[in-house]
Amino acid sequence: MTEKHTGFTTDERAAMKEHAKDLKTAARRGKRATQADGENDVLAKIAEMAEPDRVIGERLHVVIKANAPGLTPKLWYGMPAYAKDGKIVCHFQPAQKFKTRYATLGFSDPANLDDGSVWPTAYALTELTPADEERIGALIRQAVS
Repeated sequence: MTEKHTGFTTDERAAMKEHAKDLKTAARRGKRATQADGENDVLAKIAEMAEPDRVIGERLHVVIKANAPGLTPKLWYGMPAYAKDGKIVCHFQPAQKFKTRYATLGFSDPANLDDGSVWPTAYALTELTPADEERIGALIRQAVS
């Protein structure tokens, strides 16, 4: 029995193209790039999102900036992300990106969230309550500690 290899999905190919575009934009800006450039890119990407992703993205941006002002906003595979020393610490994946049931807040290796030998690296988001924002703020502070 032979398996048919289908390769990357259309959404995955689109994400890779967005990443290439993000890298070209960063290279074009070169040394004149500012944190404001990245923040403007992130806010523009969030503004393009449909609800509820846009609402969650706007709130996440505020929570992340308030709890880790040293993180640099940037686009990563066409998604809002936040970096420390050039390395992605966390990112917001809207549900519409890969047509999933919920959006996620993901953390990368540089995030200091280690807790024993097992810990979560992504959180499902369907809405953000004040309690959720407080919890996410604590995670962000821990991630950059």
